[in-house]
Amino acid sequence: MARRVGRALGLVAVAAAVLAALLLSPFVLQDVAGSKGVDWNRLSQIGAAYGFTSAIVSALALAGVAGSLIVQNRQARAEQVQGIRSYYLELVRLELEDMALYQPVWGYTDIADPHERKRHVYADLMMNYAWMGYEIGTIREPLLRDMLSGMFTGEAGRHYWSRARTSWTASSSGSRIGRRFLAIVGEEHARAVAAGPPTRSAVAPSPPDVPAAGAAPVWRTAAGALIGLGTGLALGSLLRSRR
Repeated sequence: MARRVGRALGLVAVAAAVLAALLLSPFVLQDVAGSKGVDWNRLSQIGAAYGFTSAIVSALALAGVAGSLIVQNRQARAEQVQGIRSYYLELVRLELEDMALYQPVWGYTDIADPHERKRHVYADLMMNYAWMGYEIGTIREPLLRDMLSGMFTGEAGRHYWSRARTSWTASSSGSRIGRRFLAIVGEEHARAVAAGPPTRSAVAPSPPDVPAAGAAPVWRTAAGALIGLGTGLALGSLLRSRR
């Protein structure tokens, strides 16, 4: 905040100095004209000689203004893209919370295993993270290649790219950096495939059946019933012998 205030005050001071110089220039010229020995023809020739320099300075200033507008336009575009991607990530988060409910909205999928569907969505999040980082420059090409190399080593990563390659090509091939990103992904995928078969994904174990609170195991129930039946028969035989 202090820097911003200092910059603002500096700009105001410079603008005030320039305005004061413009306002006082007629009086300065009047004093110069009143002095003796001033060759106005020579002064006019010198001023004309500086006209070319003034034109160059004006052109540079205009180019600086145009560059500033371009940078502002790019920043606004980047903010819009970031907002769209944040909204997309929120939709994916909702889908991961309840795949059976939200996944059919995206369309039919040939992935039958629910764990494999979750891996596919997670791989999509990873790929979007890699793309955003590479696009803004926080993920350089060596790091991107290392990430993709590990991703395509496994079976889930290769299955994801085989299904999502077409959509990624359609959405990211419109820019130079997008085409370069797709080329890197394609190279790392081809290198992983050439290295050998993928590492198979581990099958997630099913949760064990936990008995309800207060419920007795089956063998205890059966044993209790047999003991009760035997005790009842013994008591009945004893009563009949006494009679």
